[in-house]
Amino acid sequence: MKKMRKEDKYLEDYTDYLTYQRNYSTYTINNYKRDIIQFFDYLNREGLFFLDIEYNDTRLYLMYLKDEISESNSSIDRKLSALRSFYKYLFNNKLVDSNVFNLLNGLKKQKKLPRYFEYNELEELFNVPNINTSIGQRDSLILEMLYATGVRVGELVSIKVSDINLNDRSIKILGKGNKERYVSFGDYCDEILNKYLDDGYLLLNKKDSKYLFLNKNGGELTERGVRYILDGIINKTTISKKISPHMIRHSFATHLLNEGCDLLSVQKLLGHDSISATQVYTHVSTERIKDVYYHSFPRARKRD
Repeated sequence: MKKMRKEDKYLEDYTDYLTYQRNYSTYTINNYKRDIIQFFDYLNREGLFFLDIEYNDTRLYLMYLKDEISESNSSIDRKLSALRSFYKYLFNNKLVDSNVFNLLNGLKKQKKLPRYFEYNELEELFNVPNINTSIGQRDSLILEMLYATGVRVGELVSIKVSDINLNDRSIKILGKGNKERYVSFGDYCDEILNKYLDDGYLLLNKKDSKYLFLNKNGGELTERGVRYILDGIINKTTISKKISPHMIRHSFATHLLNEGCDLLSVQKLLGHDSISATQVYTHVSTERIKDVYYHSFPRARKRD
């Protein structure tokens, strides 16, 4: 029978503690256990004992995760959290003099930049719906209105015909926290909106609905329904990206900034409470500016 290593015994005691005293889920415990075992394997490779490690050993392990096995920042933070918790348990049970992982700062989380469509990709999407049919008119308006206004999908399906002012091309939107705001739309959206209201909407509105977007049975279109429609549209294009209503919202914000719109105005148009929520789009815009610079400035790159 294989003899249990000392570290395995303490790990077993620790998982029992998480199970019976802390009531952690099996999923969380298994994740903690996997991360701690990985650390034990590293220590064995380096000839170190888990009860004798020092702060510098934790820094070297951090470098190992980052540089040698190329873990993401979020993955490293999770592993450090598991080890911090484990060594807190060891410290509370007087098995170590201090929790050395308390001294180790986590890494900054890598920000995921919003995905968006290029102008030519949007044009390809806009050309898919057949606007000679009521369904095609509705689908075309969904695309145009999402892009023209930057509204969320929940806000889109909540639009009533009475919320629209055709004279000044504005729509009253009920946003998060029941906060009202007004969004504007331009020529392209105005053209398909009027066509839909005069034609397709009348054919679809079998139940005298007050909502703008209706399904084929005349009922209110749902958020899920919009996503299903968008999936069908992109499948008829050459675009390899996945589509979502929020991705069109990202495109709206990104293109505004690329064309010189100020951040505060984009914040108001998106209905963000805080400017910090809007600032993520500046990273995309900055990348665009860099790309333009390197392709346009004559001395940005040496020519062969």
